[in-house]
Amino acid sequence: MERLLSVRDLKTEFTGPQGVARAVDGLSFDLDRGQTLGLVGESGGGKSVAALSILRLVPSPPGRIAGGRVVFKDRDLLDLSEAEMRRVRGNQISMIFQEPMTSLNPVYTVGDQIMEAIKLHQGLDARQAEVRAAEALEAVGIPDPVARLKSYPHQLSGGMRQRVMIAMAISCDPDLLIADEPTTALDVTIQAQILDLIKDIQAKRGLAVLLITHNLGVVAETADRVVVLYLGRVFETASVEQLFARPCHPYTQGLMASLPDPESEADTLPAIPGSVPSIFKPLIGCRFKDRCPRRFDKCEEEPELIQVEEGQLARCHLYA
Repeated sequence: MERLLSVRDLKTEFTGPQGVARAVDGLSFDLDRGQTLGLVGESGGGKSVAALSILRLVPSPPGRIAGGRVVFKDRDLLDLSEAEMRRVRGNQISMIFQEPMTSLNPVYTVGDQIMEAIKLHQGLDARQAEVRAAEALEAVGIPDPVARLKSYPHQLSGGMRQRVMIAMAISCDPDLLIADEPTTALDVTIQAQILDLIKDIQAKRGLAVLLITHNLGVVAETADRVVVLYLGRVFETASVEQLFARPCHPYTQGLMASLPDPESEADTLPAIPGSVPSIFKPLIGCRFKDRCPRRFDKCEEEPELIQVEEGQLARCHLYA
């Protein structure tokens, strides 16, 4: 398959009153055309910062990309000028942000907001851009798309606003779609519809999708490969089949154990003990050791990513 995106040893730091925190620390993965990669982990694990780093949208200050490579279609995005990067964002790489109500401008119609990107990147006049915007709304299943171009975000339901965000993202026919928690705050029925929509668009257009989520059920439904992040570090990477058949890292095993079991009669869900430590504190040894049920003396040293089997790596001394 055609290699579309290759991230190598990406590091992103933030400077605050408490010092310097590395939110993304040595992230590496590959993404092929037509493939879906799930980036999973708890809140604060660095997933969204990784996505913003790929698009060079990390606010500076306080943040900065401290190292690594982000090679997209044989060009390192970190080496491009800001003008060149603007031609990539929203055009070749698009992003669906977490909360459409805050991502959409409330004082502009959805048509104006979709058309703005089309006119900027595709060089179309207002009439041509309007036709393209209506086609994008139709592609995401919004009825009467020409009329809906005149709607304001507050006039749409949560599911419709999310569809508008997807329409905006695909309007310039990108090669890569980054979806950051695309089903957050939506009810279960609408979640399924949005995921099916993304998969349908991907199949028709050959998109690569980087799916950022904490929901392992979403990953099982949509992804081909998975990268598990914890405190900015890759803890495990595997195909979806491998991850669900045999999760290797104790952190991944904890995430799996936390999934609801419809046959269980327990009143509460199992949970990983403790909480995610602050990234502003010195991180010595395995970052998960204070919460790990399988901790032993070796965990005072930082583990490397170790190949457990073909295509599956885990950052754990248990497999050394």
